[in-house]
Amino acid sequence: MFEELDPLLHQQLRLAVMSLLISVQEAEFTFLREKTGATAGNLSVQITKLKEAGYIEVTKGFKDNFPQTMCRITSAGISAFENYVRALEKYIKK
Repeated sequence: MFEELDPLLHQQLRLAVMSLLISVQEAEFTFLREKTGATAGNLSVQITKLKEAGYIEVTKGFKDNFPQTMCRITSAGISAFENYVRALEKYIKK
């Protein structure tokens, strides 16, 4: 009757990260931290989970001699997000 919701995306902070990335495709860690209001440690853990699932890619580098972490949504992440939204819509419409 009801579709199962992706447990990885059903967590609030991971859903927030994916929602941001779906609209901008790529963002710096600091941007995600500011927009979500998460602590750096918690955000780092949740980003790692999304990366391990293949939903995002993470690249680390330097910008003006400062560490920079970039997060980019993958095609698998876009599909997972779209499926999650469709499943939620079915819950709402019932």
